[in-house]
Amino acid sequence: MVILFPSKPSIVACGAVAGPVESKSVFYSYFDSVSEDERWGQKTNEQGHSKMIQEACDIVMKKADLKNLDVDFFLSGDLVNQMTPTNFAARELAISFIGLFSACATSVSSVIIASLLTEVGASRFAIAGAASQHNAIERQFRYPLDYGAQKPATAQWTVTAAGYALIGKHDPKLPSVVAATVGKVVDYGEVSPFHMGGAMAPAAYDTITSHLKKRHQKITDYDLIMTGDLGKIGLKILKAMFAQTDATQEELEVFRDAGAEYYGEDEAFQSGASGAGCSASVYFSYIEQQMKTGRYKKVLLVATGALLSPMSFQQGETIPCTAHAIEITMD
Repeated sequence: MVILFPSKPSIVACGAVAGPVESKSVFYSYFDSVSEDERWGQKTNEQGHSKMIQEACDIVMKKADLKNLDVDFFLSGDLVNQMTPTNFAARELAISFIGLFSACATSVSSVIIASLLTEVGASRFAIAGAASQHNAIERQFRYPLDYGAQKPATAQWTVTAAGYALIGKHDPKLPSVVAATVGKVVDYGEVSPFHMGGAMAPAAYDTITSHLKKRHQKITDYDLIMTGDLGKIGLKILKAMFAQTDATQEELEVFRDAGAEYYGEDEAFQSGASGAGCSASVYFSYIEQQMKTGRYKKVLLVATGALLSPMSFQQGETIPCTAHAIEITMD
């Protein structure tokens, strides 16, 4: 489903923070803050997760010279049980809250809803984004770190990071959301939580092809189509799917993936990065800044999400996935 935004809501300000391991990220210099403590001085990983969200949102408001009372909505989500870290962050932010779960696609689904609220005049300013905390999420979806379990080469490293954007009325000097595609749920039968890229690549392909078709566009209409969290293997699968539809090498070079690039070529992170904070911290730092400097005029950001849970995995279910896209331009 493609949604058009005639009023072109703008990304007014962004905030991206990350944990100590993420200082190894190739995007490190674009982050607003990197903590030396993965728990942000809190007693538990989940409390640190919540504190990280608050810090990112505080950075957004400080950049825009706003107080929490000036912000109409806070739209966010995470991967921990019932989005507990986000719920507790919302308690501290005291902004009207809409919790969203699209797994690692929440970075984009939240912006879509914020843009809709802006489009219909229900919001002047809305903060949208997502976050993840490595220790909390690995323990929930895979193995507690204390186990020291070995991971296969297809596995990705859940990042400790948060990325948020302030969505407001159109400003021709700022990146603006002009269209979005809300993806379907696609399930190709993958069952391993250590192969998220392979599970999510078909959903990314479905959303991108749908967006291009309904917008009457071609791949090279964009300076960049960046997916989130497919990792190195998932990105290869996505490109292979497009190659089967006769995409040229020039077209394939338009595709990049935040998870595949997050830690560069460091093999310690296997297939790359993942987590709701992965695409969020890249989209709302690196991409925003590259658009402001004029390097990119038109981008398609496609965040992917694996909609599994510990319960579904334990019951032997396959992994349904989704992908949501936002088309962003500079006037």
